[in-house]
Amino acid sequence: HVQLVESGGGSVEAGGSLRLSCSASGYTMRNYCMAWFRQVPGKEREWVAAIWPAGDRRYYPDSMTGRFTISHDDAKNTVALQMDNLEPEDTAIYSCALRRGYCTGGYCGCSPERADYEYWGQGTQVTVS
Repeated sequence: HVQLVESGGGSVEAGGSLRLSCSASGYTMRNYCMAWFRQVPGKEREWVAAIWPAGDRRYYPDSMTGRFTISHDDAKNTVALQMDNLEPEDTAIYSCALRRGYCTGGYCGCSPERADYEYWGQGTQVTVS
């Protein structure tokens, strides 16, 4: 089974930064899609970033302002989410997810808007005040 574990969450003041990390076991991230999602009570889960490590291609929703950056570390088999200039609206539980296969169902890519993610971590809390 695939196991994903997030770390790096915490509480920060507005304007501060956090770096989240996702560690995987059971699969190597190199040849699969990885993504970060966030969710707050009473609202739908939304994606904030995705990556195809093998091609070093990154994906962001149109609503992103450039404050978040996703990256991978092949040596450690981890995916990070660097969050800068945080705002109270960024407060949420952030989860790491994995999707097997880069080309499936006639679509090649890792955008969560076009592909379903299959495996999920437990999430890490981010609070901005």
